[in-house]
Amino acid sequence: TLVFDAHTDTVGISPGAPWELDPFSGEVMAGALHGRGSADMKGALAAMVHGVAKLDRSRLRGKAVVSASVMEEVLEGVALEKVIEQTGADFVVIGEATELNLARGGRGRAEVHLETVGQPTHSSAPHLGRNAVLDMMRVIAAVEALALPSHPLMGPALFGLTDIISDPYPGHSVIPSICRVTYDRRTLPGESAEDVLAPIIGHPDLADIQLHASIGVGAYTSFTGQTFVKEKFFPAWILPEEDPFVQTTLAALHRVGVPATSGAYRFCTNAAYSAGEAGIPTIGFGPGAESDAHRINEKLRLDELIAATKGYRAITEAVLAG
Repeated sequence: TLVFDAHTDTVGISPGAPWELDPFSGEVMAGALHGRGSADMKGALAAMVHGVAKLDRSRLRGKAVVSASVMEEVLEGVALEKVIEQTGADFVVIGEATELNLARGGRGRAEVHLETVGQPTHSSAPHLGRNAVLDMMRVIAAVEALALPSHPLMGPALFGLTDIISDPYPGHSVIPSICRVTYDRRTLPGESAEDVLAPIIGHPDLADIQLHASIGVGAYTSFTGQTFVKEKFFPAWILPEEDPFVQTTLAALHRVGVPATSGAYRFCTNAAYSAGEAGIPTIGFGPGAESDAHRINEKLRLDELIAATKGYRAITEAVLAG
């Protein structure tokens, strides 16, 4: 069984964001489809549906499945896991944007929660307490200075600070006793949750700070009413260049005039489950550019959309050849 996966959920639209066109218009202009979700990634879903639908099923020795998954933007792979449980996937193609190249790996993601604990006091006498925000400033400086690994295909691992809040908030004449931050940590193949947290927990410059570090847990309810709960650690993954699935798909794309080369995703995808957790041979192939995801003026070139349709059909015929 060959599973093609494209998620149907999208990130939101920030109020007042200066889009040149209505982000919900789906307008076709200057050879591109414009709007939220065009590149990330409903265009790929349409290409998968049309590519697989036109197959001569009598010539296939297996089954091709198109998965229109949900919740990828919040819990990568949690919905694809259910699809794989039902289909028994042997191979997976992720349709996230590759500009028609082939991704044989991808960075993972961890949501890291850090909390400093101080001692509250009246802000007129801060020396009588311990300011958790000042402690967190030291923690942030230490995290930003950490030496992180790098990968030849995926680039560097990284920490990205995404939010910070003190407690009590608002602080009315009170030195805060708690400060919490969230980091988005992009991981590389072989890194575990322990690898992510250990350099912070054991940092020698932070030994005098009461610091708690953990991986976040997400709980989200889908449109069906089912709630999914999962630790927010989504592993990185990699297939070797010589892997048969990689070589088969590359050859298939070249045969239909798609000059794909192999590389890797810089962002995290549903492959974090299929490849990173389940160990199923997985590649990424899709129209559009990573750089268009989650940005204003998102668009998808029509020539790439059409080429992706041919590519998905060619991959299916090659992998499931009778």
